[in-house]
Amino acid sequence: MTKEIWLNLPVNNIKTTTDFFKKIGFTVNTNAPQSDTMVSFKIGQKDFIVNFFTTEVFKSFTNFKIAELDNATSCLISIDAESRNEVDEILDSAAAAGATIYAKGGEKDGWMYGGGFTDLNGHKWNVLFMDFSKFKY
Repeated sequence: MTKEIWLNLPVNNIKTTTDFFKKIGFTVNTNAPQSDTMVSFKIGQKDFIVNFFTTEVFKSFTNFKIAELDNATSCLISIDAESRNEVDEILDSAAAAGATIYAKGGEKDGWMYGGGFTDLNGHKWNVLFMDFSKFKY
């Protein structure tokens, strides 16, 4: 089986991307190289890795066209929060750092509380607190 899994995303500017994700509490991955074309972050208690590459570098990884994300999404990146308050804190931090909030924190189905934001490069992030003790099968 694999050792790790990570996510690679294209971005327009490494500096603004680095500043944005630091402001919302992500930790720079010091085990990966940092440059004008790449930055890597660890997210969560299990240190999920998200690598951001300039669009030019990202294009060199694949023959596929990079999706236009202005009014679309290619995936929804979800973050597990420890509480409703943490959901709101992450959304507030993201908005203060320049993100667009596409869904304010709210309850769904009686056991889930979440909201979402679009980062500076159009990637969609979902922040959720899930209380499985209230989940109905």
